Amino acid sequence: MEIELILKYISRHIDLSDKEKSILVEHVKVRDYLKGQFIVQQGDVCKYESYVISGCAKTFFIDQEGNEHVVMFAIENWWTADLGSFITQQPADYNVQCLEKTKVAQFSHTSLEQLYAQIPKLERFFRIIIQNAFVASQKRIVRNLSLTAKERYLIFREQYPDIEQRVPQYLIASYLGITKQFLSKIRAELIMEN
Repeated sequence: MEIELILKYISRHIDLSDKEKSILVEHVKVRDYLKGQFIVQQGDVCKYESYVISGCAKTFFIDQEGNEHVVMFAIENWWTADLGSFITQQPADYNVQCLEKTKVAQFSHTSLEQLYAQIPKLERFFRIIIQNAFVASQKRIVRNLSLTAKERYLIFREQYPDIEQRVPQYLIASYLGITKQFLSKIRAELIMEN
């Protein structure tokens, strides 16, 4: 059942034959994480590219003063990893931690390289995924430099429509680069406007 979800997701971008699907299934590992568990920790090498089947995870780093900076959330049908670490197999700059009980389909670096050789069109699929992630990252940089906190919050709500019920406010504030108190003020203003 879980494998069917990732096959369906992949089929949105590329067509796989039954034989290719069975090869892919041999290389994917489904894993359950508990709330609070880490998929990858800062300083370790990111071993897996993970597709979220169910649950929610945050990607963040801890700065030298010990402050947490959330850079991404991953919910159902999103991918999560420290991509730079995964690609280079160098120590991770980011942590990926589960905010809920989370089930993921994982591809190891070695498995993915083998899959690229056996099913070349998977390279196209992952190129599309990585390009989309890069574009989203570039847009986020521009938004953070040019938009107000309120505008960034409205975009966040559009991008992650159901996440506010799943994620503590202080994490959303961290993602937006503002304090929890300022986020509360923005939310109160929006309520008054409606």
